[in-house]
Amino acid sequence: MSNMQIQSVLAQMRALSQSSRIEGPAPVEAVKEAREPGHEDFAATLHEAVRGVNDIQQAASTQQTQFELGESSTSLPQVMIAMNKSSIAFEATNQVRNRLLSAYQEVMSMQV
Repeated sequence: MSNMQIQSVLAQMRALSQSSRIEGPAPVEAVKEAREPGHEDFAATLHEAVRGVNDIQQAASTQQTQFELGESSTSLPQVMIAMNKSSIAFEATNQVRNRLLSAYQEVMSMQV
C-alpha cells in the first residue's frame, strides 16, 4: 500500500467522521456529491489498498523464495527490506481496520 493510498483512505475516514458529527440528516448536496461518478468510492479505494498490500506481500514472498533457492539476482538486504515493507503495510492496514471497526461500533451505538 503506497503512502498516497493510505493518506487517501485516512482523508476519507476523517471526512466521514466530521460529517457524522453534524446533527440531523446529511445535507442533500453532500449525498449527491458522494454518488456522482467523478468521485471515488470508499469501498473501491479500500479494496485497492488491500489489494496493494497483498501485492507487496506476494512480492516479498517471491523474493524470499528466490533468495532461499540461491538465485544470484536477489540479495539478503533486498529480501529484508521487502519483508519489512510487507510487515509495515500489513500493520498499517490492520490499524485502519481497527479504526473502521471502532467507528462502526460508535455509529451503531448512537441512538436515532
